Amino acid sequence: MAKEPFEQFAMPNEVRAFVEQSVAQARTAFDGIVQAANTAVSQWQSQAHAARAGASEIAHKSMAYAEQNMTATFDFAQKLMKAKDPTEVVRLQSEYLSHQMKTLTSQAQELGQSAAKIVMDAAKPKT
Repeated sequence: MAKEPFEQFAMPNEVRAFVEQSVAQARTAFDGIVQAANTAVSQWQSQAHAARAGASEIAHKSMAYAEQNMTATFDFAQKLMKAKDPTEVVRLQSEYLSHQMKTLTSQAQELGQSAAKIVMDAAKPKT
């Protein structure tokens, strides 16, 4: 039997140095993996934040556009109520439809640009 209880676990110096080096390399590799994972999570959080902010912006714009469009519709209805003859009704309707088509086109373009910006911002790598 061995004199020392741990004598059976004694290693030659070369083996001990190899094991120590292997453990150090494994720790370095693990630290690299953890750092990469933290970077990936941070980038994901930044992209999610950008997407949330963009979605909020689009929601606010959409509500503002809805309010503008309803105001224009009520204004049109008030003007119609004051029309004196069918010719004025047709003129008012034509003006309203023309104005609303331009407004809706502009609003759709702005929302499209906002959506594209959200996608581009979310796709940008964060440093």
